[in-house]
Amino acid sequence: MATQMAEKSNTGAPAPMESVDVLIVGAGISGIGMAVHLRDKCPGKSFALVERRDEIGGTWNLFQYPGIRSDSDMHTLGYKFEPWTEQKAIADGPSIMEYLHRIKAKHDLEKHIHFGQKVLSASWSSEDARWTVTAEKSDGSQVVMHANFLYMGSGYYDYDQGYDAKIEGIENFKGDVVHPQFWPKDFDYSGKKVVIIGSGATAVTIVPVMAEKAAHVTMLQRTPTWYFARNAKDHLANFLRKIMPDQWAYNIIRKKNVWMQDLTFNMARKKPEKIIKKLEKPLKKELGDKYNKEDYTPPYGPWEQRLCLVPDSDMFKAISAGTADVKTGHIETVTADGIKLKSGETLDADVIVTATGLKLAVAGKVAFEVDGKPINFHDHFYYKGCMFSDIPNMAIVFGYLNASWTLKADIVSEYTCRLLNHMDATSTRIANPVLSETVEEEELFDFSSGYIKRSINELPRNSTKMPWKLNQDYLFDKKILLKDPIDDGVIQFYGPNSASVSGDEPQLEAAE
Repeated sequence: MATQMAEKSNTGAPAPMESVDVLIVGAGISGIGMAVHLRDKCPGKSFALVERRDEIGGTWNLFQYPGIRSDSDMHTLGYKFEPWTEQKAIADGPSIMEYLHRIKAKHDLEKHIHFGQKVLSASWSSEDARWTVTAEKSDGSQVVMHANFLYMGSGYYDYDQGYDAKIEGIENFKGDVVHPQFWPKDFDYSGKKVVIIGSGATAVTIVPVMAEKAAHVTMLQRTPTWYFARNAKDHLANFLRKIMPDQWAYNIIRKKNVWMQDLTFNMARKKPEKIIKKLEKPLKKELGDKYNKEDYTPPYGPWEQRLCLVPDSDMFKAISAGTADVKTGHIETVTADGIKLKSGETLDADVIVTATGLKLAVAGKVAFEVDGKPINFHDHFYYKGCMFSDIPNMAIVFGYLNASWTLKADIVSEYTCRLLNHMDATSTRIANPVLSETVEEEELFDFSSGYIKRSINELPRNSTKMPWKLNQDYLFDKKILLKDPIDDGVIQFYGPNSASVSGDEPQLEAAE
């Protein structure tokens, strides 16, 4: 069980220090999911969650821009253990927050969460077989926690700053400049001319919602994006819930959607022309004579970057109605009252929204060290897509680029629970994926997205084969993480006296 101790804060006052078996960093989708799996599969383990904000939800609590919603269906963005029962499968931010709060209450997680604590550093000691984690509170004081195992559910981007695209002349603009990651509360854009710079998922979400109140909305893109239009409601899922228990219906739709995602992704890579025809059909239908092929045909194939979801064709309907439009071009400079393009065209604006992308951050920008040596993640390889070479007792969630984040979060949580139970069964305290051979390296992501290319030299490394690899294949990962033996001859287990041991693990139910 957790034990309470005392530690001096940087203000000189006593601050509580907690020692737990598992410390979860982040109370968003990844962290909440891990807490539930841990209670279910490792009921004897003590645990705590540390969350820098004053609320659970992570991404869904941070982002408050107009229309914030999921860009994946909730039958896969939802957890396997908690069915999504709302009518809309493409859910808005408040509905997702309500879902997370329901889970938090159902599993009595509130007492385990330490809000308002930003993790600054994590130091591993092989001699003590534990992590020492230092976090900063809002008043500047610091707290220290000890944990045998560290689970990083802190997301993949920088919470403190978005990507700065260095837009020429932006300082000259006399109107409002807003970044979606830091949307002002109660910001009134009624009757104003809005230019949204960017054409990714965030821009596509904002356009139709702002178009309802703004005088006009223009989405300015350097290059087009592939769009996937689908119904916000899953009519089959809604029908199945009427004739069978919610969990049964949820499981069926979840498996169906996983299969369809996998089929579509593979088809896009093998026969992109077939997918292109399917993607173009709803655009042409909704836009009619306003469809300009050049504005909707990227210079790359489908799924070379993530597809942008357009539920109920809402953005296309706004364009068709004349309340929004799309411009393709490069910015020459921002003026006092708009944007001048290199083509010579000028876009008048009262508001500029810089939906130019996210800035990636590995493991929440926490300063890591192992046995006194600072960790540079680019020096380490992924192990089974959820641990790192030569970093003991730590797991991390990096979701899929071609499928829902939670699919990965669920199976990483289950794998970590299998790992912890194996350690208990073999009386070991350290699990270290030891890289003892030279491996062939390949790019971490086979995606051309700008936010990935900008950060590639800061990210962990990737091999051509398992286990030193991060995959974009849920069905393959599910087998590796939930079915294959924990003791694979690569990850090393050590007992109290640092003697490597192995043994059989207890069997856990992993069927979905």
